[in-house]
Amino acid sequence: MGGHNPTEVQMSQLVLPCHSNQHGELSAGQLLKWIDTAACLSAERHAGCPCVTASMDDIYFEHTISVGQVVNIKAKVNRAFNSSMEVGIQVSYEDLCSGKHCSICKAYATFVAQGPPGTKVKLKPLTPQTEEEKIEHSIAAERRRMRLVHKDTLKDLLTRSTSNAEMETRDGSVVVPAEKTRVESVELVLPPHANHQGNTFGGQIMAWMENVATIAASRLCHAHPTLRAIEMFHFRGPSQVGDRLVLKAIVNNAFKNSMEVGVCTEAYDQEMSVSRRHINSAFMTFVVLDEEGQPRTLPMVVPQPGDGERRYREASARKKIRLDRKYVVSCKQTEVPLSVPWDQSNKVYLSYNNVSALKTLVAKANWVLAREKEKVQIYTLEEDKFLSFRIEMLVHISASQAFSLLSDLRRRHEWDSHYESAELVQQVDEDDAIYHVLSQTLSRENKPQDFVILASRRKPCSRGDPYVVAFRSVTLPTHPASSTYTRGETLCSGFCVWPESEEMSKVAYYNQATPGYLNYVTTNVVGLSSNFCATFEACEKFLLKNKDDLIARLQQL
Repeated sequence: MGGHNPTEVQMSQLVLPCHSNQHGELSAGQLLKWIDTAACLSAERHAGCPCVTASMDDIYFEHTISVGQVVNIKAKVNRAFNSSMEVGIQVSYEDLCSGKHCSICKAYATFVAQGPPGTKVKLKPLTPQTEEEKIEHSIAAERRRMRLVHKDTLKDLLTRSTSNAEMETRDGSVVVPAEKTRVESVELVLPPHANHQGNTFGGQIMAWMENVATIAASRLCHAHPTLRAIEMFHFRGPSQVGDRLVLKAIVNNAFKNSMEVGVCTEAYDQEMSVSRRHINSAFMTFVVLDEEGQPRTLPMVVPQPGDGERRYREASARKKIRLDRKYVVSCKQTEVPLSVPWDQSNKVYLSYNNVSALKTLVAKANWVLAREKEKVQIYTLEEDKFLSFRIEMLVHISASQAFSLLSDLRRRHEWDSHYESAELVQQVDEDDAIYHVLSQTLSRENKPQDFVILASRRKPCSRGDPYVVAFRSVTLPTHPASSTYTRGETLCSGFCVWPESEEMSKVAYYNQATPGYLNYVTTNVVGLSSNFCATFEACEKFLLKNKDDLIARLQQL
């Protein structure tokens, strides 16, 4: 991270015995406090006024930290929206004796700027400088969208999962009633727990929640558990100095090697006149490590009828979502298998990954102009495993019209001679659709190719953002590879359309070609580029010809 980012904050803390748990390791609650403080300072640096924690995305803790080691935290604002902003936080530890550094976790927090009571603060936009900052800035809009649909994803998964969760059986394992793990504890919010405006620090609440969750987890396993992950959560309301916070925790479900603990925080004031306010709920995943540092097998949990069974089922659904999300979202681009099986439960993450892969490619710094022919420019980007192409031109059409014409793959054959046809297999939602595409291009086996492609479209999140249509291969059980075609795969391709004026747009097509794809195209880039140019000129004609139809159709409406 370059030092020139004005919002960047660095914090270094020496882990002392007072910060540690019974293992002599940094307690996760203390780490959460530090993470929240560093992130808040970064947010306030950008906003120029007090800020409060609104939410925190999933955090996965990769290592524990021992007393005597140093924790280094870097936080910087990735993007400012209207009154909220995303702060990216990187945590690493440093061993003072060996000089070794190691990553602990990455976190993304959302903060809201607080003006004088009753006013909304409009944040100034942030201009990213480095390639890394541009990528984070661009993908922040995607992460924000994912936060907004997070609750629906779970609801969706639960309505489709079996209504009566099968209690899993494990041979010879102990069975513990969930009720035995229930913990309730109260905390009084004092001035040191709050900012100068008297609002309780989000990190302090997280630390208290982690404390009761750890106690609940240890009641299940009669051992000292280690926190591995915290699910994305958001603060529903503020809490102030003088509030009493009631924290409740219970083990929702125990899998073979990990358990989920649900924690909820409610606040009431000293009169207790008003009913309790729900501050937030979080789900924490714990493991119990043996001497070798391997997760032990855990006892089974028997949920209480009713609410307990619902939480038991939801914990299973969340585990599935968490694994999907970790798999799809945190894989490095080069490791994501080309065709990820598409299903209802991971649709949000595949769509996120599809768009963020394209946005990452767009934000790369080392594009080289390979050829310019009249209006069309062709750029290439060489990276270790990939050769990517970017073809762009200005078109006399509004960005929203171009977006609407280019995002429907069923019309692609009208201008792209490589496409024979595209059938809409599934309209996932208004932004995502899956197509089965037949190509004219013959493979080495002399068969035409076919593709199953997820197309994800996004309108701009704020001014300066492009309209985006991203494509990637997925696998669908209904469309297995057949002997008639050679199944092709696209890793990452798509369009970005930037409005240059009301009537003018810059249209750019990106394609990240895998080694497999490059075998099909001749190594002669000039031959390739004239092919690209011809296709793109046909694309321009298609856009201009259909622009008038669109306008006519809109006028009829």
